[in-house]
Amino acid sequence: MITTQAPLLPSSFRLINQKIRKFSKGNKEEEKMGKRGRACVVVLGDLGRSPRMQYHALSLARQASLEVDIVAYGGSEPHSAVIQNESIHIHTMIQWPKSSHSLPKILYPIMLLLKPIIQFLMLIWFLCFKVPPPDTFIVQNPPSVPTLVAVKWVSSLRRSAFIVDWHNFGYTLLGLSVGRSSPFVKIYHWFEKRYGQMANGSLCVTRAMQHELAQNWGIKATVLYDQPPEFFCPTLLQEKHKLFCRLNRDICHPLGVRDCVTTTTTGIGADDQNETLFTTQVGFDVLLKPNRPALVVSSTSWTPDEDFGILLEAAVMYDRRVAALLDENDSTDEGVIWQEISGGKQYLYPRLLFIITGKGPEKEKYEEKIKRLNLKRVAFRTMWLSAEDYPLLLGSADLGVCLHTSSSGLDLPMKVVDMFGCGLPVCAVSYSCIEELVKVEKNGLLFSSSSELADELLMLFRGFPDECDALKSLKNGALETGSSARWATEWEEHAKPLISEVISRNLK
Repeated sequence: MITTQAPLLPSSFRLINQKIRKFSKGNKEEEKMGKRGRACVVVLGDLGRSPRMQYHALSLARQASLEVDIVAYGGSEPHSAVIQNESIHIHTMIQWPKSSHSLPKILYPIMLLLKPIIQFLMLIWFLCFKVPPPDTFIVQNPPSVPTLVAVKWVSSLRRSAFIVDWHNFGYTLLGLSVGRSSPFVKIYHWFEKRYGQMANGSLCVTRAMQHELAQNWGIKATVLYDQPPEFFCPTLLQEKHKLFCRLNRDICHPLGVRDCVTTTTTGIGADDQNETLFTTQVGFDVLLKPNRPALVVSSTSWTPDEDFGILLEAAVMYDRRVAALLDENDSTDEGVIWQEISGGKQYLYPRLLFIITGKGPEKEKYEEKIKRLNLKRVAFRTMWLSAEDYPLLLGSADLGVCLHTSSSGLDLPMKVVDMFGCGLPVCAVSYSCIEELVKVEKNGLLFSSSSELADELLMLFRGFPDECDALKSLKNGALETGSSARWATEWEEHAKPLISEVISRNLK
């Protein structure tokens, strides 16, 4: 990485400018006529975990007929539609290594300063020399520093337009870790506002954010709501069965786990292709099991802005309240209940299986907490699914839970959009603008505490799977929401005109 960055020392910026001018001299006439036909999507993060920017790339290639360069970090694999599109070219940067706890504390401030400098140089190198000159750069924000600074500089050098896609505010996210009153937050805020104002155009994810940008930042932004792409849709029964067969080992036979799932699926092999926890295949027919558990999915980044403890507490409350409603004593042996379930007995309230997907820094901490829970009717599984299997899981689940609480109060969780695309109703944490997405008692419910979430789980799953009318009503609402708008339609109506206008204006 040092070798790669060597040509980008501050004393060499004159040389960079000369190289860029020489590189683009032969294409000057094409630039004037707007015939570059390229766009560059910039993500200072894991591309595989940046679905909105992947969808931007697909729309730029499919709907705007542009060649698209993506500059991002590697890590999780992007969706196959992105990888297989011949007009999309991915340029992977070397990722900044995670800070080691073994480093002396005195070195932390040095590392904090060094990180954005190295990232800045890396971005300059890739955006100046690794990709051809584009008509426009579209950059994900946050992170703001050094991304906005680097892209603005390069866009000026390469005579390209500069568009910011505001997902949230970087300074509010920084405030979660260092405190909102920290001078670092104030400096970050200045950079974010200053360079955000320099953009040729802006997109944002909510009307609340649009208003904030206009009133307090002096930035005019176009709202581009997150919408599910075509591959987020309800899952057919045959596809559900195949998915659960692939997940049999992780669901039914996790190492060292004993709960209401593992003890009731001893007859299901890890590689069984005929039977799963939820389905069974008889000949060519696939059937849902009547005493299957209710499947609840939550996708999390395992970060402090998503309090996973709320879900754990709600699970414990559900377990205890069901026992009380069924007049079970505290001394009732869990083995007896599990044996009855194995025999096919159905209760008024079902078992719950929570599948938690995602990667993040607090995952191991919460996995340890889950191991210490003593629950009779609730089980947890944590896993990471491929970009192709994740929509299938959402389309196979009975309920989604969203724990996202916005650091700014102005963004919306894309995971809920994906759930609606698959016809999956949602219980979501309530905050200021969440009702722009979740319509209470139409496609989901809101909660502010673990007790409220437990109450909602009891209400929705009473009589599962056949006699839970409230859940069925929400599912119909989620299906309606998911089918009413898709990413391609939203992008065509709101993003494409802005991008075309910005490029045209920049070329004059």
